[in-house]
Amino acid sequence: MAYMSQEGYDKLVAELKQLESVERPKASAAIAEARDKGDLSENAEYDAAKEAQAHLEEKINRIKVAISEAKIIDPSRLSTDSVQILSKVEMTNLTNKAKMAYTIVSESEANLREGKISITTPIAQGLLNHKVGDEVEIKIPRGTIHLRIDKITVE
Repeated sequence: MAYMSQEGYDKLVAELKQLESVERPKASAAIAEARDKGDLSENAEYDAAKEAQAHLEEKINRIKVAISEAKIIDPSRLSTDSVQILSKVEMTNLTNKAKMAYTIVSESEANLREGKISITTPIAQGLLNHKVGDEVEIKIPRGTIHLRIDKITVE
């Protein structure tokens, strides 16, 4: 089961619709065009088109599984007492005093440019269930970071 926001769920459904209604017919057309060019045993274009179609079908299947396993979270029912999925956490890096803020989201919704990190990341895992004022030590690939949780909100 994957917990996610309504927005994240809607994006997955839209992506699936795009892949099935636009990308799948394009892939089939590319295979048909390559097939029309003759001998399939020495047709690199045909092989590439078949491989692209296989990747597309794999992506479609992954999205279908994610949608079927999705559990949509109602943000109005979440507490700001401790860090959980859909929490926006404002914190201070105690080593360099840098301020940062991340919203903890499902893997499919993660987007670092938007300040959204996956619940499976070491930082998110290290913050889960902690409260405002807590200082946490989190092991990340580059070493260990020391953070203080300054504020928890739900957007």
